Order: sequence, then C-alpha cells, then structure tokens
Amino acid sequence: MRIARFSIDGNVAFGAVEGTETVPDGLVIDIIKGVPFADFELSGTKVPLSKVRLLPPVLPSKVVAIGRNYAAHAAELGNEVPDSPWAFFKPSTSVIGPGDPIVYPSFSSEVHHEAELAVVIGRMCREVPRERVKDVILGYTCANDVTARDTQRAEKQWARAKGFDSSCPLGPWIETGLDLAAASDLAITATVNGELRQAGRTSEMVNGIEDLIVSITEAMTLLPGDVVLTGTPAGVGPLNVGDEVAVSIEGIGTLTNKVIKRG
Repeated sequence: MRIARFSIDGNVAFGAVEGTETVPDGLVIDIIKGVPFADFELSGTKVPLSKVRLLPPVLPSKVVAIGRNYAAHAAELGNEVPDSPWAFFKPSTSVIGPGDPIVYPSFSSEVHHEAELAVVIGRMCREVPRERVKDVILGYTCANDVTARDTQRAEKQWARAKGFDSSCPLGPWIETGLDLAAASDLAITATVNGELRQAGRTSEMVNGIEDLIVSITEAMTLLPGDVVLTGTPAGVGPLNVGDEVAVSIEGIGTLTNKVIKRG
C-alpha cells in the first residue's frame, strides 16, 4: 500500500494511493479513517491525486541520518568508512514534501543533493533485536539529504550543514508493501534538470537496514513517524537556484523539488 499525507480544501488527512501513473488521472487517494500508525480503515471516499497537495508523508519527531554508509560515496569525498554506523540528526523543521521548494541557505555557496532510502518507523521502539526490526517499520519513502558541503567541511558539527530549513525533502508517499529483503536491493537514482547524477542500489550499503535500526535503538527510542535516512550512493553534486532535483527509488516512486533563492 502507498500511504500519502495530503491537504485538500484546508484539511489534512492520510490516504491510500491507488491506480496507475500510466493512465491520465489514474491515481486516486482513498481517504483513511484514522492514522496509519494504528489500525485503520479505508473510507471509500476517493479523490483524484491531481486535486490534492501532497505533504511530507510524515511529520517526524526526529530524522536520524547515517553518514558514509556507501563506500563509494565516502571515497568520492576523501573519507574513510566508519567502523560502525555514524548517526547524525536532521531537525523536524528541515522536512518538506514533494513539490516543496528547497531554499538555498544564505550561509552556503556549495549545496549538494544526496539521494537516500528513508525508513519510516511505525511503532515506538527501543533496543530492537535484529529479528524484530521488520515489526517496527511502517514502510519506506524517498529522501534527499540536502547538504551545505562547504559548511560541513568548515564546521565540526553538521547541525547547520545538514539541518537547515528545507534540507530534508521526503515523499512522495510511504510504500508499505516492501519487505526487508526487497528494500535491501532497490535501484536508487538522482537527476538534476533531467541529467542523471547518482545511480546505485541499496544493496551497496555498508550497514544494512537491520544493522542501522539495531544500532540506533541501542541509544534512543524511536517514535511512530520517525525517519531513518540510510545513506547515499556515489555521485553527489551541486545544486543551484532554479535546478529541479528528482530522487527515484525502485518500487516506491519519485520525489521532485526545485531549488529557490531565499527571500
């Protein structure tokens, strides 16, 4: 099931996306009664996707991101692969949805795209054993870990470089129909103005999804709607004002955002 969060006529709701994108207006949203983090029913009230505004599929209390989890990406920036998962945070205020603008930060002149698979947590969890990881995942979505690369190099902490407003596009929806095995070998790409920049597979992760959830929950409680970014393949590169960047993941969909100037 593809679960979207959307607004229509000033109201915000969750819904199940049905249909096919190959048919004009073929996608509709069946509005959910309740929220996807508990038992819910489909209302049977369906709205064409073209009539709604897609929002970030979740509003996480925190986004836990993993750095240098693809060896080729670490190498392209001259870095070593960490011995264990290297986590950092992106604040909830960094999250935007599909079609929302990435606002170029005033303190940077070198902003990069980073296409990533995002894991959406479905229930409160801590100290999750490996065999239970599948039980705490609601589904998966596309993410762009937008990074002020010059600031990242200049500052020991990555808070500003990775956490500025609009630096965490998520969407277009949550795909709940992928099991761990499938999610662990998906094609992932990023294009800028239609030009292919990144192309990899989630199977190239140094630490897999299970490893990441186990490591993170050893230290902290994850809440329903929290998001784990799993790292980016090689090919990261610059974004400029006016660019349109699209992250596509096999079996999930495409997340597209345009870069605009602040102010």
